[in-house]
Amino acid sequence: MSLTYRAVALALLGLVPVAVWPEGDTVRWGWVVMVVLIGLDVLLAPSPRGLTLTREGPGQVRLGEDTATSVLATNSGRRRVRGAIRDAWPPSAGAETTRHPLDLAAGERVRITTAMHPTRRGDRVAHRVTVRSAGPLGLAARQRSFEVPGRLRTLHPFPARKHLPSRLAVLRQLDGRAALRTRGQGTEFDSLRDYVEGDDVRSIDWRATARRQHLVVRTWQPEQHRRIVIVVDTSRTSAGRVDDAPRLDAAMDAALLLTALAGHARDRVQVLAGDRVVQARVAGADRATLLHDTISTLAPVEARLVEADWGLLATEIQRLGTQRALVVLLTPLESSAVEQGLVPVLPSLSAHHRVVVASVADPAVGRMRTARSTVAEVYDAAAAERTTALRRRTAAALANLGVDVLDEPPELLPVRLADHYLMLKRQGLL
Repeated sequence: MSLTYRAVALALLGLVPVAVWPEGDTVRWGWVVMVVLIGLDVLLAPSPRGLTLTREGPGQVRLGEDTATSVLATNSGRRRVRGAIRDAWPPSAGAETTRHPLDLAAGERVRITTAMHPTRRGDRVAHRVTVRSAGPLGLAARQRSFEVPGRLRTLHPFPARKHLPSRLAVLRQLDGRAALRTRGQGTEFDSLRDYVEGDDVRSIDWRATARRQHLVVRTWQPEQHRRIVIVVDTSRTSAGRVDDAPRLDAAMDAALLLTALAGHARDRVQVLAGDRVVQARVAGADRATLLHDTISTLAPVEARLVEADWGLLATEIQRLGTQRALVVLLTPLESSAVEQGLVPVLPSLSAHHRVVVASVADPAVGRMRTARSTVAEVYDAAAAERTTALRRRTAAALANLGVDVLDEPPELLPVRLADHYLMLKRQGLL
């Protein structure tokens, strides 16, 4: 049961006779009248149990876009139901109006739609749908909550998607499929053609030259069907915010751009996300659905306040396959976490695979290093210099282990990682 504003108005109205006749009987009779009216209103109100509720949507939506979910209410009772219905969602689901008026005749069905504009990536689960059936006097209402399951999955917005066409053009040139037929320096044989001035003499095919009686060179195309393993660190170091966004989201943006690019290159992409446990895994996906599957799988992944178990993650990498692969580790260059957790497992990884460590740098640190107009800013600059020095020391230690290190701001890291992949492909180092 719930009371309405009319019940409050009735209680205030009951103070008038008490003020005129300030006696105990007046107060008692006022309470009796109010309780009787409210009780009668509740008894006359239709029961919400006669309603059947089902949900449509909302499914999936990209962060920053609008969506909606609908609740279908069917009145299977014999009386008209008037009142309100509340479709409750977490605040980050961005439900604009959760309370809706309800006026449903017997045997009718109505669709109640809630517009949504999610503000965070991930899964958002609907709370109960609550129905209030008001009595004829409008003083009170019967209330009942229904379990109507609903889940909104907010996908990563993938802002680095805008860089994909330009990188695909470079890939087509490397792959020999552009109009200029530019050949890459890969290790897979493509075709034979006549020698022209400037060609590498090491590419001359002497047997074909002897048959044709003029110089012939081999052309090559970048390797295809290579294995790319992308590991997204979801430990405490990825929970920090960079430019008011989680560092994990920037790492995912870089992972998605590389996934899309490598998928178009017909390489076999496998994605892991985890810390002390594996939270998400994408492996064996079809090339046509690879990017969509990766975005959907990574959507509910959140950073956790635990240390990363790189021994476990390295074991998972080995379980994915023994073939040599390009292993991209998306993890912050925090000296203590890297030196204690990641460095011990890198020698075994780099012995079998080509390893790249990609880190999201905080642009605020660079701004702090240059601002020194006040005493407080000088101290901040000193702290920023120390942080930068530690990151450079960590990067140098990783480079000594044969690991390529990329440390870029959020908007540059996806592009730098994609360009690094293309460079490795161009030089036949995958």
